[in-house]
Amino acid sequence: MKKQHILLAVLVTAIWGLNFSVIKIGLESVDPLILAGIRFALSALPAVFFLKRPQVPWRYTIGYGLVFGVGLWGVVNLGIKAGVSSGIASLVLQFSAFLTIVLGAVVFRESLSRFQYLGIAVALAGLFSITFVTDGTVTIAGVALVLFGAVSWSVANVILKKAAPKEMLAFLVWSSLFSPLPLFLLDLAVNGTRGFVELPHQIGWAAIASLLFQAYPNTVLGYAVWNWLLREYPVSTVAPLSLLVPVFGVLGSVVIFNEALPPLKLVAGALMVIGLVIGLYGKRLTESQIATRLPTVSR
Repeated sequence: MKKQHILLAVLVTAIWGLNFSVIKIGLESVDPLILAGIRFALSALPAVFFLKRPQVPWRYTIGYGLVFGVGLWGVVNLGIKAGVSSGIASLVLQFSAFLTIVLGAVVFRESLSRFQYLGIAVALAGLFSITFVTDGTVTIAGVALVLFGAVSWSVANVILKKAAPKEMLAFLVWSSLFSPLPLFLLDLAVNGTRGFVELPHQIGWAAIASLLFQAYPNTVLGYAVWNWLLREYPVSTVAPLSLLVPVFGVLGSVVIFNEALPPLKLVAGALMVIGLVIGLYGKRLTESQIATRLPTVSR
């Protein structure tokens, strides 16, 4: 990759990691489901008037909007509100990589390698370790909700693979149209009209800045740039950089919310990242190591 494109990719991962802290800032005054609903309304509007509808079946566009908007980010918002720190949320959500692998094995009949099994085991050890953190940044309910979000992200990835849209930005914008109304109706069903009545008094400058960041740099710009990089370079070159997302997520939480990093939390986070590396890139790294040794052995 060119240096400027590497920097661009790192910038996107920084935006995605920082987004967890930005969400928490918005949640300090706005209801979680309403915050997510406004985010996706902004992601869709006004861009939907300028981008032609992607040529994929409506069921994929609607399904992706519901799963990505409601099942993923609506539920992750609830998880952060339930007491999980933004740093921990960014780590736990990366578990979707393994869930996508398992779901892919079921839906597309893809076989799992021993590296993927080992990576899942190591990451599960890290996830289990997180539940023993007692500094107030972890709750069982919060972790469970973020894990549900990770499952939803995996389902969204499968929908995306089946849809295979050529116009990725248009697909993201048009699918975002189908997220706000279900989020608003869900909040109405659970909390009544309270959140909507209080919204004009709650949505200050911090909440507005949070929403604008989530909608445009994070959702529209971030995914547009990332998908462009995936078109320009091999997936094996770009994808590993996504491991920086939880790193920036934790750093953002430390800087903005002064989140403590006791040894147990560091070990748990390290296990999850190591598990991701083993599961996603272990086979490729081993094969490259063998390939580099072969000439030496032959001589």
